[in-house]
Amino acid sequence: MEEANSPQERVVSIAQTLMRGESDENKSKVVLIAEKLKLSMSLLAKAELKEVDFDAALAELVRRMSHFMPADTTMKDNTGHVDWLTPERKAGWRYWERLARHLERKLASTVVDQLDKSTDEILELLEDPKREGSWDRRGLVVGHVQSGKTSSYSALICKAADAGYKIIIVLAGLHNNLRSQTQIRLEEAFLGYETSPNREPGKPIGVYWEDSDPTIHPHCATTREEGGDFNTAIAKHFAISPEERPWLFVVKKNKTVLGRLLKWIQGHHVSNTTDPVTGRRIVTNLPLLVIDDEADHASVDTGEQLFSADGVPDDDHQPKAINGLIRKILYSFSKSAYVGYTATPFANIFIHRRNETKDEGPDLFPQSFIKNLSAPSNYVGPARVFGLKGPNGRVGGLPLARDISDQVDKLDGKPLATGWMLPKHKKDHIPVYAGQEILPPSLREAIESFVLACVARACRGQGAEHSSMLIHVTRYNRVQLEVHRQVEEYVKRMKQRISRRVDHEATLASYKRLWDDDFVPTCEAMAQVVQEDGGPQKIPSWDEIAEQLPKTLAEIHIRKITGTAKDTLDYFENKDKGLKVIAIGGEKLSRGLTLEGLCSSYFVRTTKMYDTLMQMGRWFGYRPGYIDLCRLYTTQELVDWFGHIADASEELREEFDTMAAQGAKPSEYGLRVESHPVMLVTSPLKMRTARTLKLSYSGSLAQTITFLTDEETLEGNLDAAKALVAQMGKPTEEHPARKRDQKAESWKRSLLWKDVGSDAVLEFLRSYKTVPGLSRINSSIITEFIEKMNSLQPAHLTRWNIALLAEGPAGKPFAFANDVVVSTFPGRINTGGKDAYRIGVLTDPADEAIDFEYEQWKAALEKTKETWKVDPARNRSEKEHEAPSGKQIRNARMAGAVGLPAPGLLMLYPLAPSGAGEAVPEGWDRPIMAFAISFPSTEGGDGVKVEYKVDHLYWEKEYGASE
Repeated sequence: MEEANSPQERVVSIAQTLMRGESDENKSKVVLIAEKLKLSMSLLAKAELKEVDFDAALAELVRRMSHFMPADTTMKDNTGHVDWLTPERKAGWRYWERLARHLERKLASTVVDQLDKSTDEILELLEDPKREGSWDRRGLVVGHVQSGKTSSYSALICKAADAGYKIIIVLAGLHNNLRSQTQIRLEEAFLGYETSPNREPGKPIGVYWEDSDPTIHPHCATTREEGGDFNTAIAKHFAISPEERPWLFVVKKNKTVLGRLLKWIQGHHVSNTTDPVTGRRIVTNLPLLVIDDEADHASVDTGEQLFSADGVPDDDHQPKAINGLIRKILYSFSKSAYVGYTATPFANIFIHRRNETKDEGPDLFPQSFIKNLSAPSNYVGPARVFGLKGPNGRVGGLPLARDISDQVDKLDGKPLATGWMLPKHKKDHIPVYAGQEILPPSLREAIESFVLACVARACRGQGAEHSSMLIHVTRYNRVQLEVHRQVEEYVKRMKQRISRRVDHEATLASYKRLWDDDFVPTCEAMAQVVQEDGGPQKIPSWDEIAEQLPKTLAEIHIRKITGTAKDTLDYFENKDKGLKVIAIGGEKLSRGLTLEGLCSSYFVRTTKMYDTLMQMGRWFGYRPGYIDLCRLYTTQELVDWFGHIADASEELREEFDTMAAQGAKPSEYGLRVESHPVMLVTSPLKMRTARTLKLSYSGSLAQTITFLTDEETLEGNLDAAKALVAQMGKPTEEHPARKRDQKAESWKRSLLWKDVGSDAVLEFLRSYKTVPGLSRINSSIITEFIEKMNSLQPAHLTRWNIALLAEGPAGKPFAFANDVVVSTFPGRINTGGKDAYRIGVLTDPADEAIDFEYEQWKAALEKTKETWKVDPARNRSEKEHEAPSGKQIRNARMAGAVGLPAPGLLMLYPLAPSGAGEAVPEGWDRPIMAFAISFPSTEGGDGVKVEYKVDHLYWEKEYGASE
């Protein structure tokens, strides 16, 4: 009966169970883990022992024992909510218990324990399905891309069914293959059987082997087939009553499908009463749970709903089709709960909190709760891959990205309008490299790197695991077919040469060169920085690689995942031997669809929408025992943008942690993020405004990171700084020094002025020219914000501290005014090439506290410690904090200014021109003037917003389309 799991999986699972009672210290002892593994192996039959690789099983256990799972953070509004989830209420639950046992066959027990706790918290935030009367709860669960959101909502579904929810609808993306993938996963995690075309239970799978009692098998209205979505003809035979087992519907976000489902719900089969006020048919006896996977995609109403002067929404507003149908389905039940899941919550947070219409009811804003899911310590996300920003470049990234530039033809280093894959190309584009319809060298190398990763995994005992490569270069189906043909021809020729050993020397030499020059040094470097995987992984010798190469190469398959292709990623059918696949696609690979064992990615796309680009990054996730073998081939520009994603996501999460610690509600968080100048992270259409953005700078750091470099602007910005210094007179402090816990901080070449009036700051900002089109650091918008703050009663931002920060290498002395001469200049390296001066970050976090005495600095540090959440996915370790975060420094500005308006801090940076390289005019040897402003978290400041007119032509040129 245990045919669902291999002997290898069983011995690992048993040994992990035996380790459960051990202390954390013992769980790190390899000798003890080996003893438990031997004991578990003694329980197997002799024939089964032959299938167990002891070394591979031990390595997997060591990895699992090293994993930990940080706690989640939650923001909630319990208005109208009744607490209900007690231990007694959970007694006798079986759907979750069998899923938990099933998960522990694959996951670390600590991860399953945290999943249990996390989903208990989500379920408690919903309503008790047995509660009488009408209720409606709506929440959002924010995970990381490819971090296990499906496991979370699978567990939530099991617990909801245990608790008594009878109708469970899962909105599973826009495409059939994603819907089918979700259906299969829920068959394994919840149903326990394969669904068949006639909707009858089929072959037992997954959780069935943990509890095979047929009396608890849930019903399912959809199947795993390509055409297995909700069907009215089949639904006519459904007879659902409150006493029955739960019903599962896994449906696409499709107008026709959702319309069918709504019609069926409102028909006589389900609806059992009529609302006396509206006359609509409603369901009162069947509690509903809707799980919205990728909730920011297609579910958000992008139409502009109008409001009266009193804030009353226009009742005649017509929401977009899918949004309206989801809301109508929820509105058809008197007892309903909606939980959206996404890794990119920007659009959901921008939903207006008061949207409501007569037919659809309230909009999908997560009014009840927002939960930030933590990821296990072995998760590899944007912050780990690309690091986080620092004054001297990105910090903490992994050496896995490889720059590509040969997809576009160049002349003297400048791109031409020809090439294999242009940033903008037509749907009938033919990929041509060097005059031939062949792959560019970078893609050939990427394919070879994938083959080597598969071979090395086999040498490490992971040959039966899935391994995938992603090629994502175009959204057009016809162009994808051309790419598929070229890849297929290249791989076919490689297989023939290696297997037949005819003209194979050059191919074999290419593999050896890539192994020796890239894989060996990268594996050695990764062994120094990746600790949680149980120690350094084995680096196979070239002889081992060469021996395994022909067999592995023969197992490589090519799949096209396009809008019309019938190819599928049949991981389940190949679960015993492992599928090794090169997947070529576009939109279908950019949302939700999982690539199991993703090792190599070749990625060229032009969108710069944070949410869209993040979702395209399918290489984030879990890479147990092979993270050092993974490669990302992409452009330097996209590496920079993914770095921006990591920074923006971290700021969003830090803001969330801080507000959650203060007891804020989701509606308050929505208002804060909606107006934040750094959070310009999704299309204006998704922000539900096609004309203006409303920005607030309260509690934020605004800093120049992109500069105009024509001589007139450079001269003008320098003059603006000189005029400000002249107006301020003698500095309050020269070379400030501050007491700190570990060691004193000092700025030996910098100057500080205190209690400067806002007029001087405003004059500087009016004179300083920022790059047009940027909302995040726009001197005119910042000027307007300060003026509005000055006009409040009482007035804010009337007092300023101003620092001239000149820490850096020596250069030609430059005189400002009032005997202020600097001879050292901060260095910031240009990442924009010849045509632009762009830097990653301007301000060192310590600079934001240059005007803080010890007590105020210490208060910010204590708040940082209070709100700090260990999270490896965000590069957040358990190490003791030595300095406060920028967020808490800005909060402390308000706390430290008792009885007086909190001062802002303007930081002036005379940057060394050498850092800009060729982006500045020849002969320019004076400083490039940059500035940053640390705005205090002023009470009432969030309500002060300035409007920024969005130029959509500029937006599309700069960022591309939103989807």
